[in-house]
Amino acid sequence: MRRAERVEQVSLLYFVTAIAFTAVVMGESQAMKTVWIDDILGMVPPFAVLIAARLRRREATDAYRYGYHRAVTIAFLVAAVALLGFGIYLLGESLYTLIRAERPTIGTATVFGHDLWLGWLMLAALVWSAVPTVILGRIKLRLAEDLHDKALYTDALMNKADWMTGAAGMLGVLGIGLGLWWADAVAACAIAIDITHDGGRNLIAAFGDLMDRRPRDVACRSDDPLPDRLAAELVALPWVHRASVRLREHGHVLIGEVYLVPVDESAPLQRTVQVHAIARELDWRLTDLTIQLVPALVRADDDEPRES
Repeated sequence: MRRAERVEQVSLLYFVTAIAFTAVVMGESQAMKTVWIDDILGMVPPFAVLIAARLRRREATDAYRYGYHRAVTIAFLVAAVALLGFGIYLLGESLYTLIRAERPTIGTATVFGHDLWLGWLMLAALVWSAVPTVILGRIKLRLAEDLHDKALYTDALMNKADWMTGAAGMLGVLGIGLGLWWADAVAACAIAIDITHDGGRNLIAAFGDLMDRRPRDVACRSDDPLPDRLAAELVALPWVHRASVRLREHGHVLIGEVYLVPVDESAPLQRTVQVHAIARELDWRLTDLTIQLVPALVRADDDEPRES
């Protein structure tokens, strides 16, 4: 986790330079303005991840008996809301610009006694805004999968996709240079749609986590196989007749209940200790499980591990 925090700190420093560079050269370009706001939004997930990382290290208290692990889920939700809200705003503003048929212009500047089209500086700013984020995104992606950190994973995907934002911005700037006034607004719309899509998808996933939905993988594409793996391990024990595992996400970790129907009633304490040891060995995320030995399972589908 310490490495992930360092990467996020580097991301924040980088975004400060990208935001400043873009602000200096963006002029009247709607696409450049959208890229600039996109870079500002890009700072929200790193801030959320860093704040959540500090909170989750706190010890459990009387008020928060389960600790502060869910700060990670809250960070995921905050990042999603920010993306969706600003995406909708940018899309509306870009469409309004397109409908009004505003014709942005890109002027020139004198550099070392020579006239320089500002579009070249804009393109340089867009390259700086896109290329490093792709590299950072790949680094964060590996860390997010190891830590099962959805906020960090969302940040990584945003960074990896920034090349599309940069490319759309470049097309908008070049369109203005070629006299295609509408190219700038269309490029801005494309960027805004991508931001809105990411925000909406992540918001749905964050709500699911807060409502204790069955755990999903870090990409939120499929069910996490860990509950079924744990159930299969327990059913294989000679003293277990049937098993039910119910887990929910609590930030990085999974907490929940394990119900076991034993073949006999001998040595319940030793058996409970054995189950805890199996869970810890299976995956580091299984940190807080309630083990119950019961005479029968309540739900009819509890005894069969689901296929993921």
